[in-house]
Amino acid sequence: MQAYFVYILTNRNNTTLYTGVTNNLYLRVKQHKSGKGSKFTSKYHTTKLVYYEVFDDVYAALNREKQIKGGSRKKKIDLVNEDNPAWIDLFPEL
Repeated sequence: MQAYFVYILTNRNNTTLYTGVTNNLYLRVKQHKSGKGSKFTSKYHTTKLVYYEVFDDVYAALNREKQIKGGSRKKKIDLVNEDNPAWIDLFPEL
């Protein structure tokens, strides 16, 4: 069974948020951390994984990504605060 992930990254000061989708969360976050994830994450140093959701359907994951991206900054912050109130980097637990 293939898993798909919708995730939120932030920078060291938790001031910039980036939302993405992938089928390999570990590899994708590793790419972001090495500066090869995307132009946005390289420019704003959004390398700290603070939130993710898991889906077994790619279309559900893509729809959720669109929903999160279309939401307000406050809604994204609320998502993170609900599951990760300390905003710790979740990458080591992967």
